[in-house]
Amino acid sequence: MSMLTPPGLGGKYRITGDKYPRMSRPRHRRRLVLAGTSAIVALGLAGWGTMQLIDVFSGEAGKKLTAAGRKQSCSASTASALALPKPGQIKVNVYNATPRAGLAKTTADELKKRGFLIGKVGNAPAKYDKKIPGAGILLGSKSSWNKELTVLGTQLKGATTKTDARKRTDVDLLLGATFTSLNVQKDADEALATLVSTTAKDSGCAADPAQQPRNSVPPPQKN
Repeated sequence: MSMLTPPGLGGKYRITGDKYPRMSRPRHRRRLVLAGTSAIVALGLAGWGTMQLIDVFSGEAGKKLTAAGRKQSCSASTASALALPKPGQIKVNVYNATPRAGLAKTTADELKKRGFLIGKVGNAPAKYDKKIPGAGILLGSKSSWNKELTVLGTQLKGATTKTDARKRTDVDLLLGATFTSLNVQKDADEALATLVSTTAKDSGCAADPAQQPRNSVPPPQKN
């Protein structure tokens, strides 16, 4: 009888040889270990990805993306805000509402030199003839208020801006009792540049500093 045979069992349950039975680890434990390891790896990767996203939007990359988006947005809004017609796109009728002869002609000639298109030139209609106490009146359609009339207003200080029911795109410059001459062209150009800059700022975007003039002249006020 072998020493490994339990007492009282005899040879029926005899254990011989030099090999001993060994208990193997249950397979479901391995599966649990593998599943746990995979979950930890997945969570680690997800956390790393989240940190990368946070770094992108809060770090230098995020600042660049934000700046690029703001620049694109401002470029679009500024382009819309600065849709002012150029002098060459504005047709101006010049009327003299004063007793001084030849005033409409000389003023029209000066506007033409500055690039404006000239329409009718002559005495003011009876409604305005000798009835404008100030420097003059800028008159046009309602749609020209923030366009043609605004640009023309940079050429004459002290003019009153009005609108009427016309459907045409031309505008009128009616010269009043205190009119002597148009603004000096240099001042008029700076006033127009300031108008463009102010309009850009109102849209929420800063205009190009190189285009900003030194003097600020407000646009004509509606009456």
